[in-house]
Amino acid sequence: MATFVLVPGAWHGAWCFEPLARELRRHGHEAYPVTLTGVGGRKHLLTSSVNLDTHIDDVANLLVDEDITDAVLVGHSYGGMVMTGAADRMPERVEGLVYVDAFVPADGDSCWTLANAPVRDWYLRGVGALGYATAPLPFLDPRATPHPLASLLQSIRLRGGLDRVRRRYYVYAERWEPETPFRPTYERLLGDPAWQVRAVASTHNVMRDAPDELLKVALEAAGTD
Repeated sequence: MATFVLVPGAWHGAWCFEPLARELRRHGHEAYPVTLTGVGGRKHLLTSSVNLDTHIDDVANLLVDEDITDAVLVGHSYGGMVMTGAADRMPERVEGLVYVDAFVPADGDSCWTLANAPVRDWYLRGVGALGYATAPLPFLDPRATPHPLASLLQSIRLRGGLDRVRRRYYVYAERWEPETPFRPTYERLLGDPAWQVRAVASTHNVMRDAPDELLKVALEAAGTD
């Protein structure tokens, strides 16, 4: 049995991972979909001080509070930044990593530096309403909420702990239109023997559009496929 910690992308709460969590539990695993500070069901905590470090703390604290030592971290999009920071901080608690069409940062990277121009435009959409949060995009699920802008701009600081995680997977969505920011990551990891890379016929919302393929990768990352 493995323990999955599921980290959503920008504007999303734990709800986006609930279907996957149910399937993982049905296969006998533990699953913790995370709602990050200031977003989703925790939107009442949104302030100008919420940043990437805050969200890394969310996941790291969960690992400690639940005494998780066999975690498979699954992160979608922005969630890749968060799970990277948590795994780097606590590699002894992490068995596997599954990046779902997500950022895979190196030390000093941020979502802003890794994104392409269209995605940067998304980040700046609606910032004027609060000054410190980016508004959800109009085509997202109605449950999407404003996301703290600082978390998308802050550079991540890594200490090399990620190298100690044994199993690393990348799920690449082939149907992002018009221009995915994740193609460079996908192409780089394809040639890295430390990674297992899967391309799926899906839009960026892999949880919704390719649930069976995502479940299969998650179970493989847990060593129970």
